[in-house]
Amino acid sequence: MLRRTLLTLLLHKPYGVLSQFTPEPVSRWGCLADWVNVPDVYAAGRLDADSEGLLLLTADGRLQQRLTDPRFGHWRTYWVQVEGSPDQRQLDALCDGVMVKQQLTRPARVEPLAAEHQQTLTERNPPIRTRLSIPTTWLQLSLREGRNRQVRRMTAAVGLPTLRLIRRSIDLMDGGPPLNLSGLASGQWREITSDEHQRLGALLNRQPKRR
Repeated sequence: MLRRTLLTLLLHKPYGVLSQFTPEPVSRWGCLADWVNVPDVYAAGRLDADSEGLLLLTADGRLQQRLTDPRFGHWRTYWVQVEGSPDQRQLDALCDGVMVKQQLTRPARVEPLAAEHQQTLTERNPPIRTRLSIPTTWLQLSLREGRNRQVRRMTAAVGLPTLRLIRRSIDLMDGGPPLNLSGLASGQWREITSDEHQRLGALLNRQPKRR
């Protein structure tokens, strides 16, 4: 039986699941209630239904706001499978910022995903679409903002359509290890540890950085 104090969770959101607990009418996507049976928690930020990875669920509205406020600059790291073989010009453009809906994205970090990380990846269900004549490449991309479908729009803007998107971690910017998917298979969730609880509590007392 779940304890009443279970108020903040880390979930490895599967593909095809909305970042909300109620289904949308006439939608082909599932919702969080299919995977998490914990009352009174809500997503801090969101992942699109066709994206996978780390989602923090909490009952603390202040924590939800703090983790999604771009003034605090929390780095979110994604593993992104794109169509094509990126050149340095495309990688530099992603780092420097690209125009997305008439607004320049903030500077990002991007590099090819290390081979040892690629070896840990499991197949998506359903699998991605592939074209035999076009290679695919995995990138590691980190952002400090979370605009609607931003990663997909950024890679498309430089000619690298996103095929698969996995959020791997959220950096609390306190010198400790980022919250991440370690030990969580797709669809699994866990309660935050006592150390993570303390770190998230400290985050609520931190002041935003001046631009």
